[in-house]
Parts: sequence; structure tokens; C-alpha cells
Amino acid sequence: MSAPPARVTIKDVAARAGVSKGAVSLAFNQKPGLSEATRERIFAAARELGWEPNLSARSLSNQRVDAVGLAICRPARLLGLEPFYMEFISGIESVLTEHSCSLLLRLVRDLDEEVALQERWWRGRQVAGSILVDFHEGDPRVPALKDLGLPAVAVGHPSLTEDLVSVWTDDATAVAQAVRYLAALGHHRIARVGGPRTLGHSGIRATAFESTVAELGLEEGQQVATGFAGEEGARATRALLLSARRPTAIVYDNDIMAVAGAAVAAEMGLSVPQDLSLLAWDDSQLCRLTHPTLSAMSHDVHGFGAEVARTLFSLIAGEDVVSHQVPTPALTPRGSTAPPPA
Repeated sequence: MSAPPARVTIKDVAARAGVSKGAVSLAFNQKPGLSEATRERIFAAARELGWEPNLSARSLSNQRVDAVGLAICRPARLLGLEPFYMEFISGIESVLTEHSCSLLLRLVRDLDEEVALQERWWRGRQVAGSILVDFHEGDPRVPALKDLGLPAVAVGHPSLTEDLVSVWTDDATAVAQAVRYLAALGHHRIARVGGPRTLGHSGIRATAFESTVAELGLEEGQQVATGFAGEEGARATRALLLSARRPTAIVYDNDIMAVAGAAVAAEMGLSVPQDLSLLAWDDSQLCRLTHPTLSAMSHDVHGFGAEVARTLFSLIAGEDVVSHQVPTPALTPRGSTAPPPA
């Protein structure tokens, strides 16, 4: 009878990485004194050997982790300008305050960088759990975080988040509502300026827009995929308004792009809403400060962030948590929409 395989120890990890046992301890306890390259080499050696630190032993130190993680793949400048994330984060913070907990926020360049970051956070006991946003089709974070065992709540439709606990809004129904409203005003040529094609929620909105336009018998709607910055929304609006099939109404995936679109319309001598109707996603102060004020799809973004945070704390506590939907964004008509020109 063969002997059972020897248990991998911290000494084995140190030997594989070419460092001391103390260095391994520093890496996994997220202590200073190591270069980032050495820290990554230690984590890679641990993965290759299938070694995990003894969390039960570490818990004897009675050190409570008082932070949750949130990584966002957006440029820092855009994040500071986008009302949605400011409201969403304020909702998260309102719940963290109740738990005397802090938010560890990082901006990343891509999903692979986020996977590595989440692994460092979890293995280094920097976070008790994480909030995941902006899901893609076949998102690599789903299998990676399941393997890690990191408590995480996904902000996205279950079709994108698979087995992760998720909290989401019904984007498809909201898009259909926006298109039906504009069609009821008499618009037959409606366009949409959406987010990047790689984002799962952008894909859901694009599909709902296309199917609702077809269902209502409207002219085939033009859709432009772009970033969420104002200059990108302006560029997309200009292209639509210069096209042979100029739309009489445009739906935008966020408020920044809609405000930029209104400026482009004015630049081209078009009056809103007499010549062109505009409708924004994510109602905000921006929508109420423009002239005319922007019609928008409104939902409680602060409450959404708070619900996501409450769900994460329930998950961390080991409670029986299920994925669930928050209220669907509702249409708020304002001055930027009206019947099309005769």
C-alpha cells in the first residue's frame, strides 16, 4: 500500500519560490518588506503546489477584516465624472458605516488584472468579501473567484454571473419601456448610443432595443457602441445626426453622453425637443440641470448600492443568500422629449 502524499508546507512554498519561510509569511499577511515581483513569485509557487495558509490558525490572532473590495475597470477621470458610480458607492458606504467597515476601491485596466488583484486581497486577508461590477460574456472572474472561495456579490444579470450571488436591474424591460414611450409620441426612427459591446449589460440593452423596435414595426434602429465619456457620446451623436437616416429620437446608456448629445444638437442648429428628442439612462442631477431638462430612466442608485452591500454582508455571515432583482428603472418624462417634427 503506497504512502499518502506528503502534505505541502510553507517550507515547500519557500523553496519553490527561492525565498525564506518568513518571506512567504510576509506575502500572505500582506506585510511590507517584499517587492511586488517577489510577492507574485510566492503566490505563483503556492498556486503550483496547491498550498493555502492555515486560515484557522491565523484566525487565532483574532484579527477581524474590516474592509470589502470593489475593483472598477474605468479610467479614473471618467469615474470621477460619472454620477452613477458616485451614487452607487455612496449607497455601499452607507451600509459599511453601520458595520464599522471600509471600502477598498481600486481601478484596474482589465479583467485579468482584477482577477490577480482579488486573489491578492483574499490571500492577504485584506478583504472579507468583494463586490463585482461590469460583467462580460464568459467573464473570467466567475471561475476564478469560485476557486478562491472569496465571498462575492455580482452586480449583473444571472445570465452573465452564473453561480455567483447576484443583484441586478431588469435592463431589458427598461429599454423596451423607453422605446415604447418614444414610439407612442410618434417617433419611428429611434437610435441608441450604448456602452462598449464587450459589457454584458450593454449587450442585453442592445438586444432589447432591437427586438422592441422590430415588434413595434418601427424603422430599423441605429445603434452606436462607444465608451461612457462625454466626448465619445458627442462623437456618436454627431455621426447619427449626419447620417442619411437621421433619427428623431436618441436613447443614451448614461447621463453624461446624453448631456453631450444635447450640446451636439445645439451645435448643429437642432432644437431639443422640437427637432430631436433625447432620453438618458440613470437619472441624475445632470439630467435636471440641463436646458431643457432630460427625460430619463430613473432608479434608486444609492439604494441599489446599499442593497448590494447588505447582500454581501449576509453572504460573509454565512446566511442563506439568493440572487435577486431590484426594482426596474422607471421612465421620468421631462422637457427633452416630445412628438417628432411634422
